[in-house]
Amino acid sequence: QVQLVESGGGLVQPGGSLRLSCAASGTIFSINTMGWFRQAPGKQRELVATITTGGSTDYADSVKGRFTISRDNAKNTVYLQMNSLKPEDTAVYYCNLKQLLRNYWGQGTQVTASS
Repeated sequence: QVQLVESGGGLVQPGGSLRLSCAASGTIFSINTMGWFRQAPGKQRELVATITTGGSTDYADSVKGRFTISRDNAKNTVYLQMNSLKPEDTAVYYCNLKQLLRNYWGQGTQVTASS
């Protein structure tokens, strides 16, 4: 079993920054992919960014150049640094861990970019 605990969401003015963290615990294998997805009201959940244990990253086009994903393998923790936030970034952000073809999800954290 895997548990994911997110932190770092909140309210920020457009142009501001936030940093999300997600700590994984339980049975974590040495090869996995961690990442962040988001879901805005009335919309489907979408990929924001992912990172493998080897450090390979993937980003949604809408966040490239503004968001940076990183991880600490020793702590099984993934981070999402979000800069230049826009109102359209407002959503619930979910942490994800994928290993052995199974997906695990955090409970979600609200990010709101609004003046």
